[in-house]
Amino acid sequence: MDPMCHIFLLLLAFHKINPSVSSCVTGCSCSQNSFGRSLLCMSALLRQIPANIPQDIRKIRIENSHLTELPRGSFENVSALEYLWLNFNNITVMHIKSLEYLPALKELRLQGNKLSSVPWTAFQDTPALKILDLKHNRLDVLPEHALRYLPNLTYLDLSSNQLTIISRDVFYSWPVYQRSQRVEGQVEAISNAVLALHDNPWICDCRLRGFVQFIKSVGPPIILMNSYLTCSSPKFRAGKFFHEVELKSCMKPLTSALDTNLTVPVGLNVTLTCFVQASPSPAVWWTYALKLLRAFNVSTEPISEETVRSELLIPVARPLDAGNYTCMAANFLGNSSVTITLHVGAPWVSTTPADWAPVAPAEPGAHVEVRITKQTVYGITLEWFAAAAAEPGETWYTLLVGRYDAVQKDAIYIGPGVNTYSVTDLLPATKYEVCVAVRNQAPRKGQCVVFVTGSDVSQLEQREKLIHIIVIVCAMVLAVPAGMYACTAEARPGCLARCPGACPRRRRGGQAQTAGSKESTLDSLPGGSEDGLCRPEGGRGARRPPAREEPGKTRPPHRNSADLY
Repeated sequence: MDPMCHIFLLLLAFHKINPSVSSCVTGCSCSQNSFGRSLLCMSALLRQIPANIPQDIRKIRIENSHLTELPRGSFENVSALEYLWLNFNNITVMHIKSLEYLPALKELRLQGNKLSSVPWTAFQDTPALKILDLKHNRLDVLPEHALRYLPNLTYLDLSSNQLTIISRDVFYSWPVYQRSQRVEGQVEAISNAVLALHDNPWICDCRLRGFVQFIKSVGPPIILMNSYLTCSSPKFRAGKFFHEVELKSCMKPLTSALDTNLTVPVGLNVTLTCFVQASPSPAVWWTYALKLLRAFNVSTEPISEETVRSELLIPVARPLDAGNYTCMAANFLGNSSVTITLHVGAPWVSTTPADWAPVAPAEPGAHVEVRITKQTVYGITLEWFAAAAAEPGETWYTLLVGRYDAVQKDAIYIGPGVNTYSVTDLLPATKYEVCVAVRNQAPRKGQCVVFVTGSDVSQLEQREKLIHIIVIVCAMVLAVPAGMYACTAEARPGCLARCPGACPRRRRGGQAQTAGSKESTLDSLPGGSEDGLCRPEGGRGARRPPAREEPGKTRPPHRNSADLY
C-alpha cells in the first residue's frame, strides 16, 4: 500500500475514535491562537455548558447567554483549559466542584452575573489561578478563608458588588499578603497583586474598623486599583473616604431612661423615652402587656454617633394603659433593656363654680380667645388662639367639655401646634359648656362658650341642615377675651344685674322674642339681635327701654353676628 494512503487511513481512524479533537460545538466557533485553540459561544439560546467541548481547547468564552449555573464537573473533558470567560450571563449558582479537573486554569472571569456567593474552597482545584474577576455581581459576604486557596493570585476584582462588612482577617490569611509580611532576610521574589474593592456599599461602623485600618496601611505588593473607598452608611458618614474616618471599638447596648416611674392623668398624651448607647447601631423595640390590643407608634432616631433615642407615644392615656413598658435593644454583642412603669390617675377636673361670678382678668400669658368655627348635625368645631403666649409653638392646652351643670367635665389635653377641636355626639335640647385654658391653669369664664342644642335633631338630620345651636353669650360674642362676662337666657337675677355692663346698649327691630318661642341656627338669627339673650328680670317678652346716649358720643357701627367669625 502506498505510504500516503496508509497515513491517511490512520488519521481517519483517529478522528473517528476522537471526534472532539478537531470538531467544534454546534452554534459556536473555534479558532487557533498562539496559545492554542479557542471556543467562542455568543448564542442567546445556550442554557448550559456544552458537553462535547473538544479536548484540545485552551480558552473558552461563553457570553450573553442564558447560563444559570455551573454544575459539578462542568469542564472535566477539557483539563488543558487555561482561560475561562463566562461574562454577562445569568449565573446564580456555582457548585463547589464546578472547577474540578482544571489544574492549569490561569484566568477565570465571571463579570456581570448574578452570584450572591462563591464557594471559595472550589479554588483548591485551581492552584495556578492568577486572575479572578468577580465584579458586577451580588456578593455580600466575604468569609475569612475566602483567599486562602488563591496563593498565586495577581489580580482580584470584587468591585461593584454588595459588600458591606468584611474582616481584615480575610486578607491576613491570604498567602500573597503573608509572603509580603515575612521578616527581612528571607529574600523571595513577590509579584504585585492588584486588588479592586471600590463601588461597594460599605457600612462604616465599628465592624469595619479592622478592614479600614488594613486599607489605610496596605502597600506593595498589594496595590489597590482605587484607594478611595467610600462609606455608604450610616448617614453621618455617607460619602466619606476611608482615610477620613476613625472608627471606634464595638460595644454592647446600654439602655437608660430619664424617668422610670411616671404618673399621668387620664386623657393625657404620654411619650415614653429611652436612650440606647451601642456600637454598631442596635435594633430597638418595646414590649408591653397590651401590645396585641393597642399597638402604639414607636419612633427611633440617632442623636449621636453611638446613641439612639426611642419614643413610644400613648395617645389619650386610659387606666388600662397603666403598667410596665420595656425598651429593649440588641446588636451582635448582646442585648439590654430598661423598664418604665406608667401610672394613669384621675383626670384633672376644673373647680370653676357653676355661677357666673366675675373673675379677675387673666394673666397675659393665659389670654385665650375661643370661638365656634363650624356647626354640623352632630357637633361643633372650636378654634382658639393664645394671643399673648410666650411660646405659642410649645404651649399645651386643656379643653373641658360637658353639660353646663355637670360638676366634672371631660378633660382633653391638646399638644403644641394644635388650635382646633371637634366636639361630636351632642345630645338634643341640652345646654353645654366648652372651656379652653392654657395647660395647668384653671379656665376662666371669658375662655368658655355656652350653647344649647336644638330639640328636633331627627328633622335636622333628614334635611341635612346644621345642628340647631343657640350660643347664649351676650351679643353672640364667640371670640371671648379672658375676663369677659357672659350672660345666658337662663341666668339668675344676680347675673342679669351685671349683664347691662357687658351687653351692647343698642338693639334693632321690633318686639323681643320670648325664650323658647322660636329656635334658629346661628346663621338664621337676625343681625345684631339680642332677643332672648339679655332680658330684664320682669316678664317674658318685655321690651327693654332704649339706653340713654351721652351727648357728643358717637354710636358704634352696627356689626352683624357673622362678622364675629
